[in-house]
Amino acid sequence: MKAVRDAVPIDAVVAEYLQLRPAGGGNLKGLCPFHDEKSPSFQVSPSKGLFYCFGCQEGGDTIDFVMKLDHLSFSETIERLAAKAGITLRYDEGGYLPGRQQGERTRLVEAHKAAALFYTEQLDGAEAEIARKFLAGRGFDQAAAEHFGVGYAPAGWDHLVRYLRGKGFTDKELLLCGLASEGRRGPIDRFRGRLMWPIRDITGEVIGFGARKLRDDDNGPKYLNTPETPLYKKSQVLYGIDLAKKDIGKLGRAVVVEGYTDVMACHLAGVTTAIATCGTAFGEEHIKILRRVLMDNSGSQVVFTFDGDAAGQRAALRAFEDDQKFAARTSIAVSPGGMDPCELRLAEGDAAVRNLIDTAQPLFGFAIRSTVAGHNLDTAEGRAAALEQAAPIVAGIKDTAIQHEYAVQLAAMLGILDEQFVVRRVAQLARWQRDRARGGDPGRPASAARAPRPAAAPPRPTGPRLDLRSPAHRVERELLKLALQHPHLVAPAFDAYGEDEFTGAPYAAVRRAIAEAGGVTTADDGYLARVRDAAPDDSVRALVTELAVEPPHTRRAADAIYAGEHLVAVRLHAVDRRITEVRATLARLGPNAAPDQAAAVQNELWALQQYGKRLRDQGAAAL
Repeated sequence: MKAVRDAVPIDAVVAEYLQLRPAGGGNLKGLCPFHDEKSPSFQVSPSKGLFYCFGCQEGGDTIDFVMKLDHLSFSETIERLAAKAGITLRYDEGGYLPGRQQGERTRLVEAHKAAALFYTEQLDGAEAEIARKFLAGRGFDQAAAEHFGVGYAPAGWDHLVRYLRGKGFTDKELLLCGLASEGRRGPIDRFRGRLMWPIRDITGEVIGFGARKLRDDDNGPKYLNTPETPLYKKSQVLYGIDLAKKDIGKLGRAVVVEGYTDVMACHLAGVTTAIATCGTAFGEEHIKILRRVLMDNSGSQVVFTFDGDAAGQRAALRAFEDDQKFAARTSIAVSPGGMDPCELRLAEGDAAVRNLIDTAQPLFGFAIRSTVAGHNLDTAEGRAAALEQAAPIVAGIKDTAIQHEYAVQLAAMLGILDEQFVVRRVAQLARWQRDRARGGDPGRPASAARAPRPAAAPPRPTGPRLDLRSPAHRVERELLKLALQHPHLVAPAFDAYGEDEFTGAPYAAVRRAIAEAGGVTTADDGYLARVRDAAPDDSVRALVTELAVEPPHTRRAADAIYAGEHLVAVRLHAVDRRITEVRATLARLGPNAAPDQAAAVQNELWALQQYGKRLRDQGAAAL
């Protein structure tokens, strides 16, 4: 397990799913893939092989990341990472990865990989002439087909089934992954006589197929996709994301088109950030994928090439109705004559496709102009109707600065000289929309719209409370971070610190785990893994991961001086607490205490006070 984990750098694995940028201290940051967030709180520490999200508290190593994100078993995760690293696994009972021993997901991925190879080989056959003509008619040569892995499914009933059986896959596996359907006499090929596109996840693994009808006697739908399977969830898949993710992150722009051929046309024309949904509307899960790749930087942009009709506008607006920070940077590209990118490339060439994307219009402005265009602005009645239909779109813009700008633009579009009248109307509608969303009566002022609702219950804490405003807790946290990230800086003094010197119960538990892992003096390449393994539960293990990733709060690099300051600070807090306890003991003993008992307490108090003075005067040298 350690060999597999060490062979695949955690930043390389995480970068397959989201965009990472420097976070300082050697760490990297990105938008968390485990919860929805607007600014990056997810950090990766390549040197420690750990990740941690300061928003949702998910954390762990490379194996934990893949297991949690792809919902894999431990063995499936090891198999995937081993394959990536070129490591051959041996099971205890001997033999090299017998097919039946592999995890279910790994088996299904292997079946899809074999199927993709089978389909591409069939594209060269005589029967596939109709498929090659289809591709050529849309401007795609053999090199383009190879680049996108396009293939052909033979028209027979069970060509693929027999091929995969020969590769050792069971009928149950073929049915489970959607490559076969149940026939009268057993499994038959799901895709027959069709042009095939492999659908890959963001890491590049084939998880499904899209199939295009080629013959008139095919009674099936024009496009037939893989059904929902353990691998393939259409609401979470973007065709071409594996090819486009690098340039999407680099250029800060994603282009959303409607079909497989449109993705191909865009990429071949130089728009290498094109992607498409697979048989479903662009939705919330797709937004999450794009946000992680784009990282929501201020210059990022999403361009839709949906149809410019009302349905296309609604689809684009609906996709971002819950996240207008993202919608404000969304554009729509409408080609002349309503051609899609594939048709445009055929008719006018690659440059026309690039120009279409480069001249995309802001989504809000496009929707407003399209709405206004449906009215006769030469009449007062037409202008009033256009205002009443377009004003709610402007009022729905949550950013007040953008809302005001579009309200002014709307007045100009309508030819209404009193722009403040339009601005006030938009503001009124915006207030009503907010009140309606809150459950109030939009006909009454906001202050009287509803009775106060009880405050939502605060989220339940996942562990004992830490008051990070407490100076003691702050320095304890910082010292533990140093002990986990830079153990050589606090060794050997730290190993003499007791659990009782850490006043936060979770911090005391981390101190115990460090001790059980051998302490800072034994720190080596496996040190952090030993500390995490020594944690008594997931809560403490998560805190260890968090502290191992969170950068020290210092403007200079963590060094021996910084470490000494925190060693002294934690020890001083402990000494001062003990002095307070001893003084309380003296007060309880009173003047009638036994002389020997009083003397012992007085001596302890004197020794503590002298030690505290040395710590303040000499710093780490007094430890």
